[in-house]
Amino acid sequence: MRLTQQQVDQYHDHGFLMLESLLDQQEVETLREALERDAKIPGPQVVTEGGGPEVRAVYSSHQRQPEYAGLIRDPRVLPPVQHLLTDDVYVYQFKINTKPAFGGGKWAWHQDYLAWRLADGLPSPCQVNIGVFLDDVTEFNGPVIFLPGSHRGGLVREGRSATARSEQHLDPDDISLTPQQLAELVDRHGMTSPKGPAGSVVLFSPQIVHGSAPNMSPFARRLLIATYNDTANLPRPKGTPRPDYVVCRDTEPLRPLEAPFSEVLRTVMA
Repeated sequence: MRLTQQQVDQYHDHGFLMLESLLDQQEVETLREALERDAKIPGPQVVTEGGGPEVRAVYSSHQRQPEYAGLIRDPRVLPPVQHLLTDDVYVYQFKINTKPAFGGGKWAWHQDYLAWRLADGLPSPCQVNIGVFLDDVTEFNGPVIFLPGSHRGGLVREGRSATARSEQHLDPDDISLTPQQLAELVDRHGMTSPKGPAGSVVLFSPQIVHGSAPNMSPFARRLLIATYNDTANLPRPKGTPRPDYVVCRDTEPLRPLEAPFSEVLRTVMA
């Protein structure tokens, strides 16, 4: 799959690009089942809401589940990333943010690259995020909200909160924008929220300002986010590197599969 020039221009202009229904419903169900298995594996890669039983995020599922290992190389996913970035990319970070029905928490307004520069010494914002909808995303279940074009102004803030909870994990609250900063940016750029059926994919810039509200609806909102980084832009941490489940160590350039991940899995299992 190759992006059109119009799609490339839209990504660079707005900071994100929506590809509706890129995966079919059977593939989505396969990915949901893989998440259900993976969330039950004990370990620090599973982050819960306020220390309770509800899962907030799961990291590096592609290291444990073949469905996700295939997805990051899928010919519908990897080539568009390479088109926007470079042919030589690897997965720098992989996580699935879950918002359970009736209470999935908010994510504060932030820019991803600031966290990666502070925590990992990532030299430049040479990344592309892909967000895969594992559920239908509507205005009701806490969709991600973007400030289109906000990526073109660089980083809005430089440091992290003095009350940051951990050196290893930067929560968006640690690097959140102030109300004044957000108000000024919204006045300049406006707000938009990509929505669509499960299986849709949104590609977005590491510097676009974004956040999301709590999920008060009876509908779950699970969002897979894989961050691809240029292999010439490796992290340069000043201290102890963050764990492999947060910052992936395998920097070998990825190459697309010859067929969709679902077909490859069926062939392997046959």
